[in-house]
Amino acid sequence: MQAAGFQPETVLVHVGLDLIGDGLLKLPFLRAMRALWPQARVTWAASQGRSVFAGLLAPAVEGLIDEVIEDAAVPTRWGEMLRRRPLDGRGFDLIIDTQRGPAATLALKRLPHRRLVSPALRGALSSWGCRPSGKRPAGMLRQMLDLLEQASGVPVPTPEDSLVPVPEDLLAATAAVLPSGRPLVGLAPGAGGRHKCWPQDSFVALARQQGDAGRVPVFLLGPAELEWRAPLAELVPDALFPLQDERLIGGRGLTPFVTIALARHLGAVVCNDAGVGHLAAASGTPVVVLYGPTSPKKFAPLTRRGCIITAQDCGGSAMADIPVAVVAERVNALLG
Repeated sequence: MQAAGFQPETVLVHVGLDLIGDGLLKLPFLRAMRALWPQARVTWAASQGRSVFAGLLAPAVEGLIDEVIEDAAVPTRWGEMLRRRPLDGRGFDLIIDTQRGPAATLALKRLPHRRLVSPALRGALSSWGCRPSGKRPAGMLRQMLDLLEQASGVPVPTPEDSLVPVPEDLLAATAAVLPSGRPLVGLAPGAGGRHKCWPQDSFVALARQQGDAGRVPVFLLGPAELEWRAPLAELVPDALFPLQDERLIGGRGLTPFVTIALARHLGAVVCNDAGVGHLAAASGTPVVVLYGPTSPKKFAPLTRRGCIITAQDCGGSAMADIPVAVVAERVNALLG
């Protein structure tokens, strides 16, 4: 998919910030960009905070990003935009602004460049000949891939998944803390906000159903959910909590790659609208993602197998409106 015409030597990609979920969604964009311009030096600038590409997901973007700038503070107010140039006035052959605010795009246009693409003002601030011809898609990844198409003039297809490779020793370590011989079902009850969480009673009911069906319920708890372990273990005595197992975590720490490796051994993962859904999808394991007050249109995990269940599909609007029976039916279908 290498672009035959425009070949930038330096590329700046401007984003707001990168959390785990959107960082994993952006990996196909980075892979596509590297395929288009294999020799380009890529600078990734997060202007509104931190980027997981500078920390937790740095190994996943080795060879894809050459430099990560956090808290880049690209101006978003008109007065600031006129007073100073961002990034110390550095020049780039290509600037890809993924943000929709016109002030930031105008600030970036003050940097020396050959070509710039941006969704701001429906692409009106992009370089001539690089402006979009159709409607802006709903999904974040497709939006970013469209910017690549506009910059390169080359079609960039949407991939079916965003798999992240993990070391063989980590796969072996995660396998060692799991039983063999019975199907394993992952249950991830956490999320960034409690309004995005399916009721814990529903997760417990689903876990018991899976146990009755001969499967092992495997709870995936993050650091913010450690207080849930004791009550869940009491309510579901046969459940496992491998992300708290010292045999796995001791000396290694809880990283995204541990969760991805662990998910590789599971038959399916049920989760809320949260980063763990993207981690499970990055392993290739089917995911059942539950949505209530949030929408899956922009940030749904990229996966070949899996499904989305919304409260609206079930006649409601809150997470509690999703029946356990509906989720169990989808899990059973995925596991055959």
